[in-house]
Amino acid sequence: MWNRSKLYAAAKILNGALRPRPYLAQVFYPLPPPRRVCSEDSLFHRDSKIFDGSLHHFHLFRIARCTIYSGSPYSTSPGHGDGLVCWKCGEPAPLAGPFLSCVSCRAVQPVDSSVDYFQIFGQERRYELKGENLERIYKEWQKKLHPDLVHSKSEKEKSYADEQSARVIDAYRTLSEPLSRALYLLQLAGILVDEENTIGDPELLAEMMDVREAIEEASDQKTLKEIQSQIRRKHQEWSKSFKDAFDKRDFDFAIIATQRMRYYERAIEEIVKKL
Repeated sequence: MWNRSKLYAAAKILNGALRPRPYLAQVFYPLPPPRRVCSEDSLFHRDSKIFDGSLHHFHLFRIARCTIYSGSPYSTSPGHGDGLVCWKCGEPAPLAGPFLSCVSCRAVQPVDSSVDYFQIFGQERRYELKGENLERIYKEWQKKLHPDLVHSKSEKEKSYADEQSARVIDAYRTLSEPLSRALYLLQLAGILVDEENTIGDPELLAEMMDVREAIEEASDQKTLKEIQSQIRRKHQEWSKSFKDAFDKRDFDFAIIATQRMRYYERAIEEIVKKL
């Protein structure tokens, strides 16, 4: 089986026999489900005797081909072969799921920023999630990653535990709330929403003024709860609108939906303060 050391050894041998030096290239391309990416390693050698700037004078030596499962993100450092292993005991990473802690020695692993929040909780990247599943997995992770559990470990592992625990907490908070989950999905799609951007929709501005006035004039809890119920229904409607828009990749309307959701959440917060 070809690995990185053999590839470079082959390049060195070819370099001694042919001039100029060959080029090592790695190409990635998607494969059908389950989520996979193919990695293909090749050596390109240029024949200096007939080279005239044309690609036709490059010789291709296809060396290695492997499949990477994008649904199996790992952290830590390279280990035996092409796999990834625990930094402490050398145990290979599991075949599926995020590698936040070692199954064998239970050592907390370093943070891998390529693992997104949905992967941490074993969820697909979608807007609708089951809250009870998030809470259950969150508690399971904290039992393995909480800094208090590694107080007697090395400073290195304590640092990993602090970082991993903080990231799991942030992931849980982000995915638990509809608005923060929506904004995170947009972020993963490469769209950053300016949450401080001024709303210019006249219809929404007029509605905001009416709701604020109604909240200020409400003199009893019954009236406030009625207003709160109305706003929550509108929040749910725009939450569904976001899902539909995001599923259709209509990002412009998805952004509008998050603006509406943010406004309704702030209105609900004002009511809660007054109750």
